[in-house]
Amino acid sequence: MSGVELGDPTSQAFRSRSSSWVDAAWIIGGSLLLGGLTSVAQGVLPDSLRPFANSPSGWALLTVVMIAIRRPPLLPALFLGAFSFMGLVMGYTIVSELRGLTYHPLLWAAVALIAGPAIGWSTSATFDARLPFAVTGSSLIAGVAITDAIYGLTAVADTTSPAYWVIAGTAGVVFLGCAGLRRPVRWWVVALRVGLTIGWVSLGSAGYAALNTA
Repeated sequence: MSGVELGDPTSQAFRSRSSSWVDAAWIIGGSLLLGGLTSVAQGVLPDSLRPFANSPSGWALLTVVMIAIRRPPLLPALFLGAFSFMGLVMGYTIVSELRGLTYHPLLWAAVALIAGPAIGWSTSATFDARLPFAVTGSSLIAGVAITDAIYGLTAVADTTSPAYWVIAGTAGVVFLGCAGLRRPVRWWVVALRVGLTIGWVSLGSAGYAALNTA
Protein backbone atom coordinates (compact mmCIF):
# COMPACT_ATOMS: atom_id res chain seq x y z
CA MET A 1 0.00 0.00 0.00
CA SER A 2 1.39 3.42 -0.93
CA GLY A 3 1.25 6.51 1.30
CA VAL A 4 1.26 6.68 5.07
CA GLU A 5 -0.94 4.23 6.97
CA LEU A 6 -3.09 5.40 9.85
CA GLY A 7 -1.06 3.45 12.35
CA ASP A 8 2.24 4.84 11.14
CA PRO A 9 4.04 6.83 13.88
CA THR A 10 4.98 9.41 11.24
CA SER A 11 1.30 10.04 10.51
CA GLN A 12 0.46 10.27 14.20
CA ALA A 13 3.29 12.74 14.82
CA PHE A 14 2.12 14.87 11.89
CA ARG A 15 -1.43 14.96 13.24
CA SER A 16 -0.11 15.85 16.69
CA ARG A 17 1.95 18.76 15.34
CA SER A 18 -0.97 19.91 13.20
CA SER A 19 -3.30 19.85 16.20
CA SER A 20 -0.78 21.83 18.25
CA TRP A 21 -0.63 24.55 15.63
CA VAL A 22 -4.44 24.70 15.49
CA ASP A 23 -4.58 24.95 19.30
CA ALA A 24 -2.04 27.80 19.31
CA ALA A 25 -3.78 29.68 16.50
CA TRP A 26 -7.15 29.28 18.21
CA ILE A 27 -5.88 30.45 21.59
CA ILE A 28 -3.77 33.39 20.37
CA GLY A 29 -6.26 34.65 17.79
CA GLY A 30 -9.26 34.20 20.05
CA SER A 31 -7.54 35.84 22.99
CA LEU A 32 -6.51 38.90 21.00
CA LEU A 33 -10.10 39.28 19.79
CA LEU A 34 -11.70 38.74 23.19
CA GLY A 35 -9.18 41.00 24.91
CA GLY A 36 -10.09 43.77 22.50
CA LEU A 37 -13.78 43.17 23.09
CA THR A 38 -13.38 43.50 26.86
CA SER A 39 -12.05 47.02 26.32
CA VAL A 40 -15.22 47.87 24.40
CA ALA A 41 -17.43 45.96 26.84
CA GLN A 42 -16.37 48.16 29.73
CA GLY A 43 -18.27 50.98 28.10
CA VAL A 44 -21.36 49.14 26.90
CA LEU A 45 -22.17 46.51 29.51
CA PRO A 46 -24.77 47.44 32.12
CA ASP A 47 -23.40 48.36 35.54
CA SER A 48 -24.48 45.02 36.98
CA LEU A 49 -22.23 43.09 34.57
CA ARG A 50 -19.44 45.60 33.94
CA PRO A 51 -17.02 43.91 36.40
CA PHE A 52 -16.88 40.96 33.99
CA ALA A 53 -14.79 43.10 31.65
CA ASN A 54 -12.63 44.42 34.46
CA SER A 55 -11.88 41.52 36.80
CA PRO A 56 -9.45 38.58 36.97
CA SER A 57 -12.30 36.07 36.93
CA GLY A 58 -13.56 37.50 33.62
CA TRP A 59 -10.32 36.84 31.76
CA ALA A 60 -9.85 33.54 33.60
CA LEU A 61 -13.29 32.43 32.39
CA LEU A 62 -12.44 33.32 28.79
CA THR A 63 -9.21 31.32 29.00
CA VAL A 64 -11.02 28.34 30.54
CA VAL A 65 -13.62 28.31 27.77
CA MET A 66 -11.10 28.58 24.95
CA ILE A 67 -8.85 25.84 26.32
CA ALA A 68 -11.79 23.61 27.25
CA ILE A 69 -13.00 23.71 23.64
CA ARG A 70 -9.67 22.32 22.37
CA ARG A 71 -8.73 20.25 25.46
CA PRO A 72 -4.98 20.09 24.82
CA PRO A 73 -2.74 17.84 26.95
CA LEU A 74 -1.48 19.12 30.28
CA LEU A 75 1.93 20.44 29.25
CA PRO A 76 0.77 22.27 26.09
CA ALA A 77 -2.19 23.65 28.06
CA LEU A 78 0.24 25.22 30.53
CA PHE A 79 1.89 27.23 27.74
CA LEU A 80 -1.39 27.92 25.97
CA GLY A 81 -2.77 29.40 29.19
CA ALA A 82 0.10 31.88 29.21
CA PHE A 83 -0.46 32.67 25.53
CA SER A 84 -4.16 33.20 26.21
CA PHE A 85 -3.69 35.65 29.08
CA MET A 86 -0.96 37.48 27.19
CA GLY A 87 -3.22 37.66 24.13
CA LEU A 88 -6.03 39.07 26.26
CA VAL A 89 -3.68 41.71 27.66
CA MET A 90 -2.37 42.68 24.22
CA GLY A 91 -5.82 42.72 22.63
CA TYR A 92 -7.14 44.92 25.41
CA THR A 93 -4.14 47.24 25.12
CA ILE A 94 -4.34 47.60 21.33
CA VAL A 95 -8.09 48.34 21.27
CA SER A 96 -7.82 50.72 24.23
CA GLU A 97 -5.07 52.69 22.49
CA LEU A 98 -7.12 52.80 19.28
CA ARG A 99 -9.99 54.21 21.31
CA GLY A 100 -7.72 56.93 22.65
CA LEU A 101 -7.35 55.41 26.10
CA THR A 102 -3.91 55.11 27.65
CA TYR A 103 -3.25 51.69 29.14
CA HIS A 104 0.00 50.32 30.54
CA PRO A 105 0.00 46.51 30.22
CA LEU A 106 3.12 45.76 32.27
CA LEU A 107 1.33 44.70 35.47
CA TRP A 108 -1.18 42.45 33.74
CA ALA A 109 1.52 41.04 31.46
CA ALA A 110 3.34 39.94 34.61
CA VAL A 111 0.09 38.48 35.98
CA ALA A 112 -0.42 36.68 32.67
CA LEU A 113 2.87 34.83 33.04
CA ILE A 114 1.82 33.60 36.49
CA ALA A 115 -1.94 33.10 36.27
CA GLY A 116 -2.11 32.03 32.62
CA PRO A 117 -0.16 28.77 32.96
CA ALA A 118 -2.07 27.86 36.14
CA ILE A 119 -5.46 28.41 34.49
CA GLY A 120 -4.42 26.62 31.29
CA TRP A 121 -3.05 23.59 33.13
CA SER A 122 -6.02 23.45 35.49
CA THR A 123 -8.54 23.52 32.65
CA SER A 124 -6.84 20.60 30.92
CA ALA A 125 -6.44 18.77 34.24
CA THR A 126 -10.17 19.09 34.96
CA PHE A 127 -10.87 16.75 32.04
CA ASP A 128 -7.97 14.40 32.82
CA ALA A 129 -8.81 10.77 33.56
CA ARG A 130 -6.40 10.77 36.50
CA LEU A 131 -8.27 11.74 39.66
CA PRO A 132 -5.50 13.78 41.40
CA PHE A 133 -5.13 16.02 38.34
CA ALA A 134 -8.89 16.39 37.86
CA VAL A 135 -9.47 17.31 41.52
CA THR A 136 -6.59 19.80 41.61
CA GLY A 137 -7.52 21.47 38.33
CA SER A 138 -11.25 21.85 38.99
CA SER A 139 -10.72 23.11 42.54
CA LEU A 140 -8.25 25.78 41.41
CA ILE A 141 -10.59 27.14 38.73
CA ALA A 142 -13.50 27.18 41.17
CA GLY A 143 -11.24 28.85 43.73
CA VAL A 144 -10.37 31.67 41.34
CA ALA A 145 -14.04 32.44 40.67
CA ILE A 146 -15.06 32.25 44.32
CA THR A 147 -12.10 34.34 45.49
CA ASP A 148 -12.94 37.07 43.00
CA ALA A 149 -16.58 36.95 44.10
CA ILE A 150 -15.63 37.36 47.76
CA TYR A 151 -13.34 40.26 46.88
CA GLY A 152 -16.06 41.94 44.85
CA LEU A 153 -18.71 41.54 47.53
CA THR A 154 -16.44 42.95 50.23
CA ALA A 155 -13.54 45.14 49.10
CA VAL A 156 -15.29 46.91 46.21
CA ALA A 157 -18.90 46.49 47.29
CA ASP A 158 -19.37 50.27 47.56
CA THR A 159 -18.41 50.93 43.95
CA THR A 160 -19.74 47.92 42.02
CA SER A 161 -23.01 46.07 41.69
CA PRO A 162 -23.16 42.71 43.52
CA ALA A 163 -24.83 41.01 40.55
CA TYR A 164 -21.70 39.96 38.67
CA TRP A 165 -19.88 38.85 41.83
CA VAL A 166 -22.78 36.62 42.81
CA ILE A 167 -22.79 35.14 39.30
CA ALA A 168 -19.02 34.56 39.44
CA GLY A 169 -19.19 32.83 42.81
CA THR A 170 -22.15 30.71 41.75
CA ALA A 171 -20.36 29.77 38.53
CA GLY A 172 -17.37 28.59 40.55
CA VAL A 173 -19.54 26.36 42.74
CA VAL A 174 -21.46 24.99 39.73
CA PHE A 175 -18.21 24.31 37.86
CA LEU A 176 -16.87 22.36 40.82
CA GLY A 177 -20.09 20.36 41.08
CA CYS A 178 -20.20 19.54 37.37
CA ALA A 179 -16.56 18.47 37.43
CA GLY A 180 -17.33 16.15 40.33
CA LEU A 181 -20.27 14.57 38.51
CA ARG A 182 -18.05 13.46 35.62
CA ARG A 183 -17.16 10.34 37.63
CA PRO A 184 -18.83 8.29 40.41
CA VAL A 185 -19.49 10.44 43.47
CA ARG A 186 -17.46 9.41 46.53
CA TRP A 187 -17.58 11.31 49.78
CA TRP A 188 -13.81 11.49 50.21
CA VAL A 189 -13.38 12.89 46.70
CA VAL A 190 -16.05 15.52 47.37
CA ALA A 191 -14.34 16.41 50.65
CA LEU A 192 -10.99 16.67 48.87
CA ARG A 193 -12.40 18.96 46.16
CA VAL A 194 -14.08 21.22 48.71
CA GLY A 195 -11.01 21.28 50.94
CA LEU A 196 -8.68 22.17 48.08
CA THR A 197 -11.09 24.85 46.87
CA ILE A 198 -11.17 26.42 50.34
CA GLY A 199 -7.38 26.32 50.34
CA TRP A 200 -7.16 28.09 46.98
CA VAL A 201 -9.70 30.68 48.13
CA SER A 202 -7.69 31.33 51.30
CA LEU A 203 -4.49 31.69 49.29
CA GLY A 204 -6.15 33.96 46.73
CA SER A 205 -7.75 36.14 49.40
CA ALA A 206 -4.37 36.54 51.08
CA GLY A 207 -2.91 37.58 47.73
CA TYR A 208 -5.64 40.19 47.22
CA ALA A 209 -5.00 41.54 50.71
CA ALA A 210 -1.27 41.79 50.05
CA LEU A 211 -1.83 43.65 46.79
CA ASN A 212 -4.23 46.10 48.42
CA THR A 213 -1.78 46.92 51.18
CA ALA A 214 1.29 47.16 48.94
